[in-house]
Amino acid sequence: MTYEEVMKKAKSEIGPYCKVCPQCNGKACKNQMPGPGAKGVGDVAIRNYDAWKDIRINMDTICENVTPDTSIELFGEKFDYPFFAGPVGAMKLHYGDKYDDLTYNDILVSACAANGIAAFTGDGTNPDVFKAATAAIKKNHGQGIPTVKPWNIETIREKMDMVQDCGAKMVAMDIDAAGLPFLKNLNPPAGSKTVEQLGEIVNAAGIPFIVKGIMTVSGAKKAFDAGASAIVVSNHGGRVLDQTPATAEVLERIVEWNQGRMKIFVDGGIRQGTDIFKALAMGADAVLIARPFVQVVYGGAEEGVKLYIEKLAAELSDTMAMCGAVSIKDINRSMLYRPM
Repeated sequence: MTYEEVMKKAKSEIGPYCKVCPQCNGKACKNQMPGPGAKGVGDVAIRNYDAWKDIRINMDTICENVTPDTSIELFGEKFDYPFFAGPVGAMKLHYGDKYDDLTYNDILVSACAANGIAAFTGDGTNPDVFKAATAAIKKNHGQGIPTVKPWNIETIREKMDMVQDCGAKMVAMDIDAAGLPFLKNLNPPAGSKTVEQLGEIVNAAGIPFIVKGIMTVSGAKKAFDAGASAIVVSNHGGRVLDQTPATAEVLERIVEWNQGRMKIFVDGGIRQGTDIFKALAMGADAVLIARPFVQVVYGGAEEGVKLYIEKLAAELSDTMAMCGAVSIKDINRSMLYRPM
């Protein structure tokens, strides 16, 4: 299969809400929930996408002619590329009947591990979802990042036992999932956490802990105070709160405060290797991409994931070469165009 064939097949395999648009920019699905759309009027997913496209790149080819090194190291683990598949849950609710969460995570974790990156896996109201996700990670020698919802501490401790058993090298919590409508009034309960409560969860994890859903310097400070090793600058694709800024609009401010205290990931509207390059130039250590990985799983399963990873890698490598970046560490803010 080619990447184009994968996307064509995805159109017929995915559920009615996702249109598999030529550009996954949030416009066609806008405020559709269930579905991949954003909350409220649905403009946050669109703003995420547009903000990256508004940033331009400085080309400079008077440089050493070498193949760029796209690899990174995080918490002692080496990855071929500085991008990861983001966590997605409730597959049948949002994307149709072809895959449930268990099957989707199994395909995604294996395909990502086989192609030099890792998948953040989803969590759900069905306890079997997290159990199957950690089983998939264990099958792939710990190459995957389980992402737990902000349940109560008793439920989280049970899930952390599964995390440690599967051999994962890091674990995440999408703390902003507290705003998802279908997590309200559940048993076990899910909701926002204080710094103290989050600290207790970090201690229970016992491995590097990533807090996903940070959009302010204040939020980053709280995550750091709780003991987080990394954060994801994320507005949950616009799915948890309407009228937020784009992640690209707040990233640099958080990076400037951080000064290397924690690793910084960013997601939201990142679709191409050029977008990845821009995020790294703004100070992110790596990026997450979610919706497009859903489409390639539905259109081509493991092969679809492989083709998308190769596409992103080629685009990133080409951009690095055209800007004189020999390695990921060479990418910096001077490579971004700033109007006078």
